[in-house]
Amino acid sequence: MDRTEKREFVAKLHAVLADTSMVVVTRNAGLTVADSTELRRRMRAAGATFKVAKNRLAVRALGGTRFTGIAPLLKGPTALAWSRDPVAVAKTCVDFARTNDRFVILGGALGERALDAEGVKALAELPSLETLRAQLLGLIQTPATRIAAVLQAPGAQVARVLAAFAKKEGGEAEAA
Repeated sequence: MDRTEKREFVAKLHAVLADTSMVVVTRNAGLTVADSTELRRRMRAAGATFKVAKNRLAVRALGGTRFTGIAPLLKGPTALAWSRDPVAVAKTCVDFARTNDRFVILGGALGERALDAEGVKALAELPSLETLRAQLLGLIQTPATRIAAVLQAPGAQVARVLAAFAKKEGGEAEAA
């Protein structure tokens, strides 16, 4: 890379990091091309991005963002993973690390808060943002459904009583 390419890379990475909520720092020494391709595929499916970057350029890109606390983790063969959904990127990294011992989670940052590897793993145990939204929607809809059922019940009971009364009257008229 020449200087202009490095400046462009730092500017693009800085812009992306300024617009994200979670960054995970990983050590990827010894990953095969197939492993890296599989990891990138999983990241894309989760709405996350995985990027190998020179540490010096990554540290420059972190400057001025809320993720400056992860700069000490950028030593050796590292890569960054990020996403707007903090649980998705953490979950994807942790799941991949379980199946591949060459992929090690060093830590990360959730906003301005730096996390160690255990913090990233704890975050991965939480339900995803979509799951939380679905659960919240279910909680909101449940009372409304119950209220509608309660409000409909008296009308349905009156209708059943009238139908039974009409049936009874109709049966007495036929008998006479």
